[in-house]
Amino acid sequence: MRMENGNMVGGAERAGMAREKRGGHCDLLGRRCYGRTLNDLHRVIADPGPLSWESGFSPRRDGIIGPSFLPLPCIFFFFFFLRQVSIAQAGVQWHDIVLLQPPPPGFKSFSCLSWDYRHAPPWLIFILPKELAVRLGFEPCAEEQAFLSKRKQVVAAALKQALQLDEDLQEDEIPVVAVMATGGGIRAMTSLYGQLAALKELGLLDCVSYITGASGSTWALANLYEDPEWSQKDLVGPTELLKTQVTKSKLGVLAPSQLQRYRQELVERACLGYPSCFTNLWALINEALLHDEPHDHKLSDQREALSHGQNPLPIYCALNTKGQSLTTFEFGEWCEFTPYEVGLPKYGAFIPSELFGSEFFMGRLMKRLPESRICFLEGIWSNLYAANLQDSLYWASEPSQFWDRWARNQASLDKEQVPLLKVEEPPSTTSRIAEFFTDLLTRRPLAQATHNFLRGLCFHRDYFQHPHFSTWKATTLDGLPNQLTPAEPHLCLLDVGYLINTSCPPLLQPTRDVDLILSLDYNLHGAFQQLQLLDQFCQKQGIPFPPISPSPEEQLRPRECHAFSDPTNPRAPAVLHFPLVSDSFREYSAPGSTFSTGVRRTPEEAASGEVNLSSSDSPYHYTKVTYSQQDVDKLLRLTHYNVCNNQEQLLEALRQAVQRRQQRRPQ
Repeated sequence: MRMENGNMVGGAERAGMAREKRGGHCDLLGRRCYGRTLNDLHRVIADPGPLSWESGFSPRRDGIIGPSFLPLPCIFFFFFFLRQVSIAQAGVQWHDIVLLQPPPPGFKSFSCLSWDYRHAPPWLIFILPKELAVRLGFEPCAEEQAFLSKRKQVVAAALKQALQLDEDLQEDEIPVVAVMATGGGIRAMTSLYGQLAALKELGLLDCVSYITGASGSTWALANLYEDPEWSQKDLVGPTELLKTQVTKSKLGVLAPSQLQRYRQELVERACLGYPSCFTNLWALINEALLHDEPHDHKLSDQREALSHGQNPLPIYCALNTKGQSLTTFEFGEWCEFTPYEVGLPKYGAFIPSELFGSEFFMGRLMKRLPESRICFLEGIWSNLYAANLQDSLYWASEPSQFWDRWARNQASLDKEQVPLLKVEEPPSTTSRIAEFFTDLLTRRPLAQATHNFLRGLCFHRDYFQHPHFSTWKATTLDGLPNQLTPAEPHLCLLDVGYLINTSCPPLLQPTRDVDLILSLDYNLHGAFQQLQLLDQFCQKQGIPFPPISPSPEEQLRPRECHAFSDPTNPRAPAVLHFPLVSDSFREYSAPGSTFSTGVRRTPEEAASGEVNLSSSDSPYHYTKVTYSQQDVDKLLRLTHYNVCNNQEQLLEALRQAVQRRQQRRPQ
């Protein structure tokens, strides 16, 4: 050993320096490999094992890490080069020539993504865990499949009783029925309680395999699933607790003692390693709005409610977008949360729900953080504060204008060819001014931030043609792999209402094979508006979905229940749509098999049938966080009545779902 340039240098290192002087060989980034072959690196990646300086491969000695890993002239060259010209592969930058290489021999692809060690900093090969912590695949996880097997027995028994069948249903005759609830703040949470209570009363809740929620409806699901047997019990108790929370004063949520508690918990989260963002504060305030005390319940705790198929599987929805430069319409990716997994179906990448928020790289778990309380997820699912100015314009105007523009963007996206090399010219003054105003309109000052579990995963060469990716590609960046989510350090998650107020996309995955969707819509701006937007989205994406074409009379005066189906497409689910309307409820306090057998209101009860569902001055506007006792009672009775009053349509839809399954049986 001897000192050279202030460093202790051994004989082996001097030999490496001599090899460097003789030339050696370089990789694509100009790093010296000092005679090591690519097979050596393959061996280390395949089995890193415990590191030892006595082993035959030393990172410092062999030039993989250390001060000399990237020579100063190379740094200067790349800095100068990147400031002048950006070479893109249909927008893919030069270093993605490595990223797009096929995976190592023997790697089986279940997703459009893979781990690719050649794109990682070389020192990471020594610290990456051997096993992948990210599941790559588009099919439901093993736990969800096991749950469905158990749930089918519950569904079969419920259908036999509800439809009065003479024989038991065979396993391949049991349809998959789902409840889809939209967002809408306290209005959505309250309404969902009323409708689930009605399904329970009709004996139809056990016919349901999935319940999906968005924004406010996720609050109801999170509350209910704290009880592992909630759907097997009377919902009177949970409904009374809901009334208490909805009608209580909310002034105390910003009391000094509460603010101090928020601050303390946020500091603790930051110390654990969670990124700091406004959404975390909103989550704690929202928890105080909905509960008297903090709840320690976690998403993974809900697995107990699924242990023997006793309840439907809940799926919570959010959107992943960019923190700046793009609107939600230009970049919005569906993200789903279940008690088993959290993932982005577009990429076919999922992680166990207890690992959401932990740090990942190249599919490996780098730092495990404690699982967040479910209130922090509720803050994400109802995150209205990550909007930019462009998103706010969408909310304040006619959505069809934005959707026409989205359709035009999709038309150009379909023509993207990967790869095409192009050279981007240096920005002009005009383009810089345009970029400034674009940034002003699209920057999210209160953007949410969660560690990105896709970070470092790489795309296969033919990812753009992958059938699942092609189905869900809907952003202007889908032809630019190095600008998609795996290249981001953090996810930016927000309320799905900034795109479509629906929680339906998880149910449209072909691997879930849903036959019937009970659509519970809490929108005040039109009984069919959001469902029609979903129809437009599905048509453009080629996703099987029935056409939503209500008649002018139905648009003017929507009924309590509307059925939509597509007999020409057996892969499209049937939809039974329940908009939030007050139709016969004005005249009848209780449903009957016909109008003549319903309980008609007396003149003294007429006021109880008047429910203000106006989009402008309704007491149920999403900005209202406190309801009067009278208003909450009216909303619960209305939503309960609308479901019970359409029992025959529900039974007919279930009967057709069974027949659909029977027709698909192999002869």
